[in-house]
Amino acid sequence: MESVEIPRNLLYNFDYYKKRGQMVKMPKLQYVLRRMKEMDYKKMLDTAKTIHQRCGKNTLFLLADMAWCGFRYQAGYMDYLVFEFYTLNGAQRRTYITRGQSNRFVRLLNPRENWHLLEDKIEFLKRFDGFHGRDWIDLRECGPEAFEAFLEKHPKIIVKPLEGTCGRGIEFFEVSGNSRIAGLYDMLRANGQYLVEAVIIQHPDIAKIYPLSVNTLRLVTIRNQDTVHIVFSSMRIGNGLRVDNLNSGGMAVIVDENGIISTPGADKAGKAYYQHPYTGVTLVGCKIPLYQEAVEMVKKAALQIPELGYIAWDVAITETSPLLIEANHFPGHDIYQFQVHLGPDKIGLLPRFEKAIAGLEV
Repeated sequence: MESVEIPRNLLYNFDYYKKRGQMVKMPKLQYVLRRMKEMDYKKMLDTAKTIHQRCGKNTLFLLADMAWCGFRYQAGYMDYLVFEFYTLNGAQRRTYITRGQSNRFVRLLNPRENWHLLEDKIEFLKRFDGFHGRDWIDLRECGPEAFEAFLEKHPKIIVKPLEGTCGRGIEFFEVSGNSRIAGLYDMLRANGQYLVEAVIIQHPDIAKIYPLSVNTLRLVTIRNQDTVHIVFSSMRIGNGLRVDNLNSGGMAVIVDENGIISTPGADKAGKAYYQHPYTGVTLVGCKIPLYQEAVEMVKKAALQIPELGYIAWDVAITETSPLLIEANHFPGHDIYQFQVHLGPDKIGLLPRFEKAIAGLEV
């Protein structure tokens, strides 16, 4: 297979995508065989039984349909569950960003050799200094005295491992007392929680929806040359915990181009929330403050990292400005297409993403 030289400036365009696709596109059969080898068949069977309880369809039929969707649409059994493929026809299924389609976008737009630019949280903070708006320290490079000085200024902190997703390894502390500071310093280093950040205070209007977590916008961008497309806009909202991740029980809502929440919430199981169960706030119609500023910020940020073309940005909104929390080179696709977030035609987001890759308006 003829290799294709990657342009020096990595300013992506559709012709380049098509050429790079010749190198990175995995044959469907190869993908399916690999997934079959890695499959957790017990969980697949349990998923089919769960769906049977929902819809009454025969479990063996559902297993066969899951296998067909894996081959035809590169959909995993969790895609089948979360996107409710058992309710969709073939024309609808073809429009969904499944696990295989999401992996294809990452292979196509985000060369593996550049993943470290966003995987390492310290590298991210350094690269996007001026976008994240918060103080932080790296415990690999500072001693107990510097840590104590940081805590004197910021007694409420959030600590994180240098890599990781879904909120794993994140903890919150409010610290006072020198002896506790010394013990905390040693504990964090032993746990590999080297990144220490000042806690962000979110905008009061967002705190009214759910006050225990910093609820973040998830804005997904695709770059085509010097044009940045917003292909997905949502807000993740906590539900019972101090983090907003769906994998930690949180929910997601769709935010329209005017910064208005336009759908009910949905959690990882697809359960719909019209009011937040903790605060009773009606979700649809809530306005996200400083939304346009957040959109402009991530568009500028996307232009600062030409090495990657497909990024999910997590953005907090404070009383004065939007702030970048982190960015992901491998956006989680499970948040994209909850049925409660789609129109009556149940059309997925694949056409929208492919238009952005082609440089068309979305």
